[in-house]
Amino acid sequence: MSLLASAKLALADGTVYSGKAFGATGEVYGEVCFNTSMTGYQEILTDPSYCGQIVAMTYPLIGNYGVNTEDTESRGLFLRGFVVRELCQQPSNFRSNDTLDAYLRKNKVVGIEGIDTRSLVRHLRIRGAMTGVLSTIDLDDASLIKKAQQSPTLVGQDLVQEVMPKASFDWTEGLSELGLSGTTLPSPTGKQLHVVAIDYGMKWNILRHLKAMGCRVTVVPGTSTAEQILALNPDGVFLSNGPGDPRPLTYAIDTIRNLLGKVPVFGICLGHQLLGLACGAEIYKLKFGHRGANQPVLNKESGRVEITSQNHGFAISGESLPKTLEVTHVNLNDQTIEGLRHKDFPAFCVQYHPEASSGPHDSSYLFQAFYQLMS
Repeated sequence: MSLLASAKLALADGTVYSGKAFGATGEVYGEVCFNTSMTGYQEILTDPSYCGQIVAMTYPLIGNYGVNTEDTESRGLFLRGFVVRELCQQPSNFRSNDTLDAYLRKNKVVGIEGIDTRSLVRHLRIRGAMTGVLSTIDLDDASLIKKAQQSPTLVGQDLVQEVMPKASFDWTEGLSELGLSGTTLPSPTGKQLHVVAIDYGMKWNILRHLKAMGCRVTVVPGTSTAEQILALNPDGVFLSNGPGDPRPLTYAIDTIRNLLGKVPVFGICLGHQLLGLACGAEIYKLKFGHRGANQPVLNKESGRVEITSQNHGFAISGESLPKTLEVTHVNLNDQTIEGLRHKDFPAFCVQYHPEASSGPHDSSYLFQAFYQLMS
């Protein structure tokens, strides 16, 4: 796509932004959301949790360090579109082997640059995340607005089916030297622990952390049953992140409910929400979500504040919590629940991403906690 070509982003409330096209040619719809990270755009692009969404970056210059083969977080790009203020066409980094423009073009993702992203983000914060249409082929405002208004929202969709693996497999890759920096790993117990990771759209750095602890890691699709998982004789079960609304995932909720009390369980992001639902809690949609690598979370047990990486648009309702769950972590920006522990069974979960790719390493201790729970 030539940068001379035009593109438009139309929101369902009638707002239209005009800019220049990059990446692939075409037209896509999705929930328009924003991420406040200053770096890590490749990890964001390859995070399956963005399936069904058009992602806007708040940091103004994107693409300045290019893309490389080491920073991918899944087998592909699952987001619908990408929005930036200024695209860098001449990256400068010794690890770079491609430009962001070429990367999106190869992966068939439509991008738009040159719009006022500060205006877009302020609009979404006031009005809330909403459906939009991003197009390089239809530049008629009225037509695009109508399409955005007629496109489905994220609520009620099962997007996990689009991103999860089709079959089970063993994971063998550990953390890189860069990933190990600032991360403390537990001392092996002598026995190689077996973790079964349920993949609802998992980021690979989670698996790297589990492998770096010396665990044998088996990845299974998100539709796996409790019987299938227990037949693998796991020492612990991990519940992964993933896209969209957790409430339609009744198959996953049933599986988790049947695993509780039989094996230690650790959940992250969507896995956190699904564990809450399995225990009887309720879910609600946030106005514009939490997406970025700078979210402050209070650990209620230690009193420490952790700066965390987050990507979610739904949250667990505190008013709906059953007596079997206790809150361990709280978001300091809006007091939403960020961590839970089961009082009767060896199970805990967090809403944020302790694997931190990209993001800070403040919460990597949670992998140690899971290891100790299994030992």
